[in-house]
Formats: sequence, structure tokens, C-alpha cells
Amino acid sequence: MTFKLMKLASQSQLSSWLPSIHPQVWIFAIGRFFSEVGTGFTLFYAPIFFVNQLGLSATSVGVALGSASISGIVGRIGGGSLADSGGWGRRRTLLLATAISAIGSLVLAATNNFTTLIIGSLISGLGIGFYWPAAEAVVADASQIDNRRETFAIARLADNLGLAIGIVLAGFLIAIIGSYRWLFVIDAISFMIFFGVVYVGVSETEQQQIENSEKTELFAAWVAVLNDRRFLVYIAVNIFFTIYISQIHSTLPLYFKNFVLVESTAKGFAETTISGLFAWHLVFAIICQLPVTSILKSCSHTLALTVSAIFWAIGFGLIWVSGTAPSHQLVWVTLALGVFAVAIVSYTPSSASLVTELAPENQRGVYFSINALCWAVGSFIGHPLGGWALDQPQIITNSYWLGFILSIAITVAILQYLNRILKVV
Repeated sequence: MTFKLMKLASQSQLSSWLPSIHPQVWIFAIGRFFSEVGTGFTLFYAPIFFVNQLGLSATSVGVALGSASISGIVGRIGGGSLADSGGWGRRRTLLLATAISAIGSLVLAATNNFTTLIIGSLISGLGIGFYWPAAEAVVADASQIDNRRETFAIARLADNLGLAIGIVLAGFLIAIIGSYRWLFVIDAISFMIFFGVVYVGVSETEQQQIENSEKTELFAAWVAVLNDRRFLVYIAVNIFFTIYISQIHSTLPLYFKNFVLVESTAKGFAETTISGLFAWHLVFAIICQLPVTSILKSCSHTLALTVSAIFWAIGFGLIWVSGTAPSHQLVWVTLALGVFAVAIVSYTPSSASLVTELAPENQRGVYFSINALCWAVGSFIGHPLGGWALDQPQIITNSYWLGFILSIAITVAILQYLNRILKVV
């Protein structure tokens, strides 16, 4: 009887906000799910493929992957402006982004040298750049103040679920056929499925239609953003978070493969083990997403981001232990990726919600464009930095993670300053 009452209470709690989520968010989340399944096929395996099979150095691969940030900057600036444009809007920007991303994946599938890798990365970066401002604006338009974090959490939940499934399937595919190239072909197909979902099921939101009647001159909109001191302080701290996240996507897979030596074999983890580890990371993120969002809902955005920063520090410490401990490497890595999952689900809804609250309604595309630029900057710094660290002697590579722990102090200090100036307004 007690169990039934608890179950009914839990269902009642969910139903109290799930019905208030805009239907367009659910449709868009389905598209994001399919897209992220494809991304999961390549995200963690691309560095391993380019280094261990094509024979490129970790530094050159880091530079190539980081080059996506250059075109990503162009895409994010253009994408934000197009998303706010009455003659273009969120939907068309998303269609353009998915088409470009599909082309980029096909180029990466055909990569045989550093030059082609750069070209594919630049095209993919452009597609990602166009995507994020419009994608975040669609979710922001469809949210209300009282359910904003939950709305963004639903979108992130779809992302993580798709990534988890993609990573698991990729591990099985590599074990069966031994070819990494098909992973990029599947990624391209997933982008085209996403294109179809957006084309059929996503329309301009009512909020965007209202914004079209309150147009802001493009130059004036960018000037207004760059004069928003609160937002600029947030951008400074957000770059730190995106650098941290970039390490999960590019540096850690190769670190686990080549540097975390399993005691019984004196070799790095097998691809199937790496697949399982990152699947665990994403599954745990899926499990934690809604509970963590609910727990942190009563906290300020800056406090939620501070909690995230603390979890990042703990996670990096565990990664350092995994590379230096004489045994139980799998245990330490599993714990680290679990902690990183909590760090990410603490970060993403609060970060996007804060941007939504800081941005005027008719300038959300531009604000999210600047916010998305943080990811480009984070990747531009994080990928080459990680590649450089992996090309160094073992002692420097292991100490690399300690540097991130020290950087958390800077992140927390900026967050405390941001909290003060947010209270002034």
C-alpha cells in the first residue's frame, strides 16, 4: 500500500509539469534524439580512428577537430542572426544546419589524410554553428518561467538518450565489421532524419511570430548584447565549462585507449570497454537529469553552476587517479564518468535558462549565438590542448588533469562575482 501511494505521488509530481511542456518541444526532442544517435556513433571514436588507424598524431587530430570551432564561430554568428530574422527564422536555420552537418559527416567518412580531416571538420563545425542558436531559441520560445529548466532538461534528456544508444551500437558495429568509416555514414543519415523531423513537425513558434513584429536592427542587437555586462561575465565563466566538456569528447577516449593501462594486460581499454564506459556516462546522465534539475530548481542559476563546477573538480581528480593508481583503473574511470554526468546535468538546464532570462525576447537568437560561441571557443582551446597533453611524457599527461582542478577555483570566483551583479539588477 505504501509503495502504491509513493508511486502515485511520483506520477502526480511528474504530471504537474509534464503536460505544461509545449508539444513542439516533444517533437523537436524526437528529432534531436535521432540526430544524437548518429553523433554517438562518431563522437568518442573519431579521435581513436584518426590517430590509431590513419596514423595522425594526437596533436594534429586535436588541431583538426579544434578547427571546427573556426567555422563554428561563423555559423554561430550567422545562425543567431538568421534565427532572429523575420524572413528566415528558427525553422529554416535548423534545416540549413542539418543539411550542412550531413555533408560534413560524409566528408569525414572519406577522410584519408590531414587535409581532408580539416575540410570535414570545418564543414561539420559550420553546421553545428548554425544549429545551436536556433535550437536553443526554439526551446526557449516554447518555455515559460515556471517550467524553463524542465523544458531544457527534456531537450538534454533526448540528446543524452540518443548519444547513449549511438555509443553502444557503435561499439557493437566496430566489433563486427572493424570499420570506423561506416560510423560517419550513419551519422550523416541521422542528420537527414533530423532534417525530415524539422521539416514536417517543427514550425515557427508563436513567440517568434511576435518577435518578427518587434524587429531589432541586426547591428543594434549585437551592440546591445556586447554591452550587457552580466551576460559577458556569464560568457567568461561559460568558456571554462565548455573547455571541460570538450575533454570528454576528444581527450578522454584516447586517454583511456593509450594511457590508462589495465593492470592485467598493461594495455589501454578495448574499444568495447570504452563504448561501455561512455554509455554508462550517458545513461547515468539520463537517470540524473530530471531529479538533479528538480533538486536545483530552488537554487539560483549561479549556485547550480557552482555545484556543477565542484563536480567537475571531483571528476578530474578521479581521472588523475585512474592514470596513476596501480590497480582498479576501471573502477576509478567509472566513478569519474559518473561524476562528470552529474556535473553536466547540473550545468546545462541552468545555463540555458540563465541565458533565456538575460536575453530580451526579440534578441534570443543573438544571445544564444554568443552563448554557442562559448562552445566553439571551448573546443578551439580544449581539443588542441588535450592533443598536446597526450603527446607529452606520461608524467605531464597525468598532471594535465590536476591543472583543470586548479582552474575550478577561477570558475567559482567568477560565478560568485556574477551572482553579486545579478542581485544588483
